[in-house]
Order: sequence, then structure tokens, then C-alpha cells
Amino acid sequence: MNRWIEIFIVSLKLGLTSFGGPVAHLGYFYEEYVKRRKWVDEKAYADLVALCQFLPGPASSQVGMGIGLVRGGVIGAIISFIGFTLPSSILLVIFALLATEFNLAEAGFIHGLKLVAVAIVADAVLGMGTKLAVGPKRLFLMLLALAGVLLLAHPLAQVGVLILAALIGLFLFEDEPASGGKLDIRVPRLLSIGALVLFVVLLVATPILANVATGNVQLTSIMYSAGALVFGGGHVVLPFLQQSLVPDFLTGDSFLAGYAAAQAVPGPLFTFATYLGTVVNGLTGGILATLAIFLPGFLLVIGVLPFWDRVRSNKQVGRMLIGVNAAVVGILLAALYDPIFTSSVKTGADFFVAFGLFCLLRFYKQSPLRIVIIGALIGTIMNLI
Repeated sequence: MNRWIEIFIVSLKLGLTSFGGPVAHLGYFYEEYVKRRKWVDEKAYADLVALCQFLPGPASSQVGMGIGLVRGGVIGAIISFIGFTLPSSILLVIFALLATEFNLAEAGFIHGLKLVAVAIVADAVLGMGTKLAVGPKRLFLMLLALAGVLLLAHPLAQVGVLILAALIGLFLFEDEPASGGKLDIRVPRLLSIGALVLFVVLLVATPILANVATGNVQLTSIMYSAGALVFGGGHVVLPFLQQSLVPDFLTGDSFLAGYAAAQAVPGPLFTFATYLGTVVNGLTGGILATLAIFLPGFLLVIGVLPFWDRVRSNKQVGRMLIGVNAAVVGILLAALYDPIFTSSVKTGADFFVAFGLFCLLRFYKQSPLRIVIIGALIGTIMNLI
């Protein structure tokens, strides 16, 4: 019970402070779960991040669920999801119910929080790079992943880069021991199989329901399909939801206003579904939409992770993971540049603030929560000057 309470408190804190989108969330998770609390080590964390990049759904939320699963079993995974998702869901419900024209994206504190995301992700890239991309072979794979993601502007580029890194690693690291960390996961085999079966059954059933049902059933079906079929996180789900919901359920202007609000609040971008569901059918619609879009990712975490921990003990898989882990650093570095750096750092003053926050985090050992508060205050002051 105490462990579950701890998981909820930590995930809730991350849900309140993790601004900047999916990749920034991975930086916050690294600071909190790996560096500060040591619930998993760097190698296990990189393995978890790599696996969730391969799975459809919200990758950062799935990483959080996976760490909750390691720490507190299936209930821990559920609690981790609730804590991380609750703050942004509540804020977006309020935004939808008020139905006013808030321009949160232009607020001064939001700009400051974007600069915080630069510092957080930079620290995570540096920390993971010194463990997972050391030596000429790993550095080569990191640079290969960096180039691939930057040059191939496609949502599936990350998956392709990871597959290529795994294949290269299989042959490049024949003389090296496997580098995968240990994820202590205790989930009954029957439960894991049941989760995978339920995922497939719902994946087949929901498109049918979306075409023949109405109201909340149709809305729930659309959201489940979005969570089950979209790779690449919250930004990539935008066209799928827009095509499915506009103009039958809401107007294009209302859709885009909610998406702007979703990017301005902390936590997972998939809580955009909370806003959409609330606009369509009030609080009930918001709750159903939220649960439906996250359910596929949760079922995959419960179904895949226990088997993944066994599979990666294989020597060949271990060599592939060395390559994948190095590539993960390159993917994070690419995201640090675009969209995090390019959308946040516009002036010399922005760069100075971002670098100062990075120094506070890396060298003065300030907590991410304190960095978030400082960044929000500096952004507000910069906006007033």
C-alpha cells in the first residue's frame, strides 16, 4: 500500500510539472525515476523507452505505466497512469466546459516552461549518452539515428531507425556482453495473454462500432482506434482525430483551440481526447474518451513487457539492444533540436535562460520541480519586460 501511495505521489508530481511534449516527458522521467529514485537503471530505462517507441499509443505514458508496473505490479501501472494523466485531464475538462477563447499558448509562463523543457531534455540526453553511447561503435549508431530522424520527416522514421540500429548492433557487438538492464516484472502469464487478446478483439470491434453506433459508444470506439493505430505520440494522432470528429462532432475551430490548450498544459498530449469528449458529450464523454484512447497502450504494456523481459535475456537480442539503446540517445538528441529547441529558443536571452536552467539542474543539483517553478517565473517576467 505504501509503495502504491508513493507511485501515485511521484506520478502526480510529474503530471503537474512535465511540460514540453512526449520527448520532454522522457527527460522528466529520467530525472525522477532513474537519477533521483533509482527505481530502474539507465540501461533498463533505455530498453523500456525503445520498446515503447515500437508500440502504438502514447510512448511517454507507456514508459510511465511500465515503470509503475515494475514498481508496483498491475495496480502500480494503473496508479502511475492516473497520477500522470489526472492534472492535464482536469485542466482540459475545465477548459472545455468554460468554452472561452483562452490563448494559453502565448502566455509568458508557457514560454518559460518551454525553456525548462530544453534544459530537462538536454540533461537527460547528456546523462543517457554518457552511459549508452560511449565508444566509436555506439557513437556511430547514435549519429546514424540522429541523422535518420532529422532527415526523414516521417512519423515512422523513429521505428525504422531503431530497427536498423538493432540489425547493425547484432553484428557490430558480437564480442561485447549484453547491456540490457533488469526489469523486475511480476505479471501472471494468463493476465498478459488476456491483455493481448483483449487488445486485438477491441481493435477489430471498434471500427465496426464506430460505423454503426451513435453517441458515447461511437465516440469511445473512435478514441480506442486512435490509441491503437497511431505511432509517434500526441502530435501524430491529430490528423486521425480531426478526420474522425470534424465536422460531425465539433467544429474545426473548436478542435484546434483544444489542441492548443492540450499543448499548454502539463502531462500527456493524448489528454486532448479529454477535451474532445467533454465538448462532444460533457463530463461523461470526457471520461470515456480519456479511458478509451489510453486503454490500448495500457493493454500492450501489460501484455508485452513481461514477455519482453524474458526475450531480451537472449544473447542475440542483448547485442541488438546495445545498438537500440545508442540509437535512442540519437532520437532524443534529434527531438531536443526539433521541435523542443526550435520552438522554444528564439533569442539570445532565451538561450541564456535555457542554459542557466540546465546548469542549475546538472551542476547545482536542483530538482526538476524547482526548475519548473523558476522557469515559469522567468518566462512571466520576460513577457512583461
